[in-house]
Amino acid sequence: MKREYTVVLLLLASISVFGGSSVDSAFIDSLMSVMTLEEKIGQLNLPVGDDIESGTAKGADFEKLIINGQLGGFFNVSGVDKIKKLQQAAVEKGPHGIPLLVGADVIHGYRTIFPIPLGLASSWSPENIKRMARISAIEATADGINWNFSPMVDICRDPRWGRIAEGSGEDPYLGSQLAKAYVEGYQGDDLKSDSTLMACVKHFALYGAAEGGRDYNTVDMGKERLFNYYLPPYKAAVDAGCGSLMTSFNLINGQHSTAAGWLTQDLLRDNWNFGGLVVTDYNSMPEIATMGTSTIEDAAAKSMMAGTDMDMVSGLFVKYLKRSLTEGKVSMDMIDRACRRVLEVKQKLGLFDDPYKYCNSNRADKELFTKSHRAVARDIAAETFVLLKNENKLLPLNKKGKIALIGPLADVKNNMCGCWAMAGEHVTVLDGFRRAVGKRADILYAKGSNIYHNATVQMNGSGIKPIPYVEDEDGLLSEAMMVAEKSDVIVAVMGESSEMSGESASRADITIPDAQRELLKRLVKTGKPVVLVLFTGRPLVLDWESENIPAILNVWFPGSEAGDAIADVVFGNKNPEGKLTATFPRSVGQIPLYYNHLMPSHPDPDSKVFNRYCSNYIDCSNEPLYPFGYGMSYTEFKYGKPELSADAMERNGSIRLSVDVTNTGNMDGTEIVQLYLRDVVADIARPVKELKDFAKIYIPKGETRKVEFVITPDKLKYYDSELKYRYDPGEFEVMVGSDSKNLQTMKFIVK
Repeated sequence: MKREYTVVLLLLASISVFGGSSVDSAFIDSLMSVMTLEEKIGQLNLPVGDDIESGTAKGADFEKLIINGQLGGFFNVSGVDKIKKLQQAAVEKGPHGIPLLVGADVIHGYRTIFPIPLGLASSWSPENIKRMARISAIEATADGINWNFSPMVDICRDPRWGRIAEGSGEDPYLGSQLAKAYVEGYQGDDLKSDSTLMACVKHFALYGAAEGGRDYNTVDMGKERLFNYYLPPYKAAVDAGCGSLMTSFNLINGQHSTAAGWLTQDLLRDNWNFGGLVVTDYNSMPEIATMGTSTIEDAAAKSMMAGTDMDMVSGLFVKYLKRSLTEGKVSMDMIDRACRRVLEVKQKLGLFDDPYKYCNSNRADKELFTKSHRAVARDIAAETFVLLKNENKLLPLNKKGKIALIGPLADVKNNMCGCWAMAGEHVTVLDGFRRAVGKRADILYAKGSNIYHNATVQMNGSGIKPIPYVEDEDGLLSEAMMVAEKSDVIVAVMGESSEMSGESASRADITIPDAQRELLKRLVKTGKPVVLVLFTGRPLVLDWESENIPAILNVWFPGSEAGDAIADVVFGNKNPEGKLTATFPRSVGQIPLYYNHLMPSHPDPDSKVFNRYCSNYIDCSNEPLYPFGYGMSYTEFKYGKPELSADAMERNGSIRLSVDVTNTGNMDGTEIVQLYLRDVVADIARPVKELKDFAKIYIPKGETRKVEFVITPDKLKYYDSELKYRYDPGEFEVMVGSDSKNLQTMKFIVK
């Protein structure tokens, strides 16, 4: 880069076009020619409303800002009628009648809520992501929104970070495939359609690598790791035509993301040819001063010099940019470029043609939370659940006898959707179970415990969706044990409450909270079979649970149709098919723990015992509790011996790998077949394995499907020590199997 790294990125360069919309430069030129400096700066201002819970800033006086030409858009205003009034004020009272951008955090649904993104990723289905994003766009645009602060594509290797819930996990290849699907789903083929939504990819960059898993914390990273593991999903989203990107809160190697010119200007704009809009995260511009790399007065100038276009919430552009221009800290060309980008995205959205295209109240009445949207949400949710354990085939349960449903998350409508859910109360597990069994079985319910024993800690994790703390904990426990004793089987519904993951929800201890684990231990002591239905927004440490609970179904936070979707799988109407996209550790002391690690200088030959002078722990295995790509089914799949079409790949050629997969169980099912590669000798050390392809295959019971992968040079490439994107001739290992640990390995040579 010009400022920090000298890189060769020509192979990555591409022209950024989004949504199939073009720019009428003459129109933009004409408009800008009559705008004052203050009006141009005003277009760069994005304040927040107060209709939707997000952050801490108060809603601004939008109409006053509009009339003064100090508003380019706004966010967190709910309802098509209210938005239409503001848009009308801009067109009829604002200078030059410039329409407004209207933003919102539509992270996993607008009114119809889908599983959290980490759950969605566990379906390993770009098509599911596109369906979710398409429905989200239809609903959000029907309610006046035209700009979505999603997807979050941050790679995360530390589950203590709460915002892992908002991303796709730890892998750059899968993350890239899903980033592309999000953008395509939101933006569609034509941004001028009234049902498409401009995507905003976040957080650029490296927010998911915050030290200690603590939100808003610093990141320190070498360039090889940056380019090989963390940047690919952002690049995939840019290549897919995303309309905007959001900077991140964190320092990167001592520079704040919002003021890092090597990142935004040199890499994103100059090398990746991104022509869209770059907006700050929530009030992040003043944090440049907080973190000690600028005064508050110069933060705006530093951000603009770095390539940032729009200021979310802080108002520092409006307050200081004119002074910075007079002082020579920014140029008129910089301000014009930023203003032009804001106007261009408004034009690409069709707002100059019809400022009210997103303000049709008839759509809002007909297209929000529809029966068809909810059906899709229910189907997709079932595909995200990961069956972690199923001893003696305890699951699926029969719809008979007495079924105890116990736990503080079994009947809380406001906690089914997880973080960043803009809608309120939805189908609980108790509701879903009762509907599923009808009169064929008795569902016996007890809350059983609080989330935590400590009321303050429970409140800390409650956020905007509190679960009331019950002082009589002994009474809760007694009721649960009475219900358990009457039952034939116990379903324990436990884990994290919805706001224990997400923004500002880092956890140092990622076990199931103490009150619930104590209840779980008491339930196991009854001798009754116990199924753990686990709600979580992150990988948890489940060491005791994995050892003592016969069946564990991880349901993440499933969304609006949570209870029905969970019942579909628990009672066998649907077969679980989700697989993990983030590693579950045995102990928090193993973190960061991820499958695509480098080989240590002293590898551990046997992780089951301690080996002195090897890279291991005295008191814990190196191995994860549940590895990346892992997930069980109610049926069984048997892999045949894989075959390669050749034992050598010619330069610019390809090799095909095929493998037969047979459903040997008693139920139809879906298997996610995974392909991994290892570059044995390279310019820089390469991971022990890297996901390079996958196939989601439906196989009826008793049948076999041949799965074929094509290995091309693109699957072998990486960024070397000079950041050249290439591959090495020589030996490669190719691995295929059901998860990152259960693999068969073959070798081939690249010439």
